[in-house]
Amino acid sequence: MGYDGVELAGLYGHTPQQIHDWLHEIGLEPISAHVPYVELKDNMEKTVADYAVVGCTYLAIPHLGEGERYGTKAYQEMLEKIPSIAKECRKYDMTLLYHNHDFEFQRALNGEYVLDTLYQQIEPKDLQTEIDTCWVKAAGEDPAAYVRKYQGRCPVVHLKDFTGKKPVEFRAVGYGIQNMQEILTASIESGAQWVIVEQDGHTEHSPIEDARLSIEYLKTLNWDHNNCQGESEYEGN
Repeated sequence: MGYDGVELAGLYGHTPQQIHDWLHEIGLEPISAHVPYVELKDNMEKTVADYAVVGCTYLAIPHLGEGERYGTKAYQEMLEKIPSIAKECRKYDMTLLYHNHDFEFQRALNGEYVLDTLYQQIEPKDLQTEIDTCWVKAAGEDPAAYVRKYQGRCPVVHLKDFTGKKPVEFRAVGYGIQNMQEILTASIESGAQWVIVEQDGHTEHSPIEDARLSIEYLKTLNWDHNNCQGESEYEGN
């Protein structure tokens, strides 16, 4: 199809070694994984070690439940815990990322976005960005500008498209309102090592068909692994 790597969202009931071997067999690099914060908090050493066996370079905190978000005790505890998780990741040459949605674009007490205060409170060596460009746009910000804002701190960028309506309706990359050329240019200029095609839901096509449509669209922009890399993550149906 044309993808070079994959971002995991779990091990799907298989062992880390099985996932590693299957991906190696089909020629996909296990570049990253979305790992719920609770798994990293409660079973840090084993969780990180498992994804090291898979071969991941990055681990991303993918989402925070309402009881874990800004303003809660759990959120403050997460800020204090992240440096130790990042240190554990570094034992295996892995980097910890945070993947945003739109709820991080509420204002913190200092008047700035919660997402920005998160990156201000934690050193870059302990937390890098995984900018989800769809949720940035849904929050009313410019995705390309936001990627550039974190130049040198954005090794992985999510390419995601949507209709612009609320509630958010996801589309294959190139079939919504996003200016993907601008986002890709910003990603390259900001030092991204990987861009990930991600789609949270599929209302018009099957996941595999949306994956095909997305990569075919990117090819029309002359995008391939020589730019940085192309990666796919599909969630939902």
